[in-house]
Amino acid sequence: MWIFNLRVFRKLWLAIGLFLSSMVIGILMFMSIEDFGVADAFYMAVITFSTVGFQEVHQLSPDGRMFTAFYIILNLGIFAYVISVFSTFLFEGELRKALNNFMIGREVKKMKEHIIICGFGRNGVKAAEVLYNEKQKFVVVEKEAEVINAQAAYSKYQFIQGDSTQDEVLLEAGIERATTLITTLPKDSDNVFIVLTARQLNPSLRIIARASESISEKKLYRAGANNVVMPDSLGGAHMAQLITKPYVIEFLEMLSGVHDKQMALEEVEYAQLKKESKDISIRQLDIRNTTGASIIAFKRGKKNFLFNPSGEEEIRDGDIIILLGSPESIDLFRENYCQ
Repeated sequence: MWIFNLRVFRKLWLAIGLFLSSMVIGILMFMSIEDFGVADAFYMAVITFSTVGFQEVHQLSPDGRMFTAFYIILNLGIFAYVISVFSTFLFEGELRKALNNFMIGREVKKMKEHIIICGFGRNGVKAAEVLYNEKQKFVVVEKEAEVINAQAAYSKYQFIQGDSTQDEVLLEAGIERATTLITTLPKDSDNVFIVLTARQLNPSLRIIARASESISEKKLYRAGANNVVMPDSLGGAHMAQLITKPYVIEFLEMLSGVHDKQMALEEVEYAQLKKESKDISIRQLDIRNTTGASIIAFKRGKKNFLFNPSGEEEIRDGDIIILLGSPESIDLFRENYCQ
């Protein structure tokens, strides 16, 4: 993650580079003009750079005095910049932040089959909350340091500060090893660019993109997005359906955790089931009586969903079961029927 660390320490490296360059120039010039040895030239360069005003090694020649005057003027700005940078790193927490970013970079480098969230606005925050509650591995890429620093409640998340439209930032987030990318930036043009870049860097990546305009939805699909979500459109439809279908919306809100009484939808793949739970009928499994959860649908291979399956339907290889129940009943199902 050296690209990441160089970006974090950029001001510090610049300050060190300016200091060393100034010292080398001073040493060489004092050796050339005044014929000083290396030790004397180094001493003169140090006291001149620091402007402490100790006694000169020898009386300077007119050329030496002229160089020293310009050297002092040059170093006034460099000295002030170096001191400000080091003070910021030592006393204002920048060093701690840089070390924290270094540790995060190491953790992200180890991630595989994770999710990348681009942008930590309203949609990004909500996506991160859901993924965290579902115990999914993810990293958040956010351009503005102020946004990251203001989110103290989300310190448990992995953040990378950077512009997610840049290839190197997505590579830092481990896009080549990721399974999914969610881009939630406010500008549709930025989301389109991210989708294009991400698809090129990882052709097998699943990409979910946010869009504000319907015309952008088509562009995002053409750029390579697997799914496009339009929050504004969904919000307006939701408000209208609160009038036309209030009880349906109430039920859906129970699924999303809005109400105190919560319900949960869960998907379980055939491969996750215990051996004795495979290739037998729903009636034989007796899931409802055992756990309280119900199988409301099958996803059978590449075919459409089979809703409200009969008790005689068998769970076959490649099936995906959709369960409905309370969080407790879902947990009980996993305990009794899954590996």
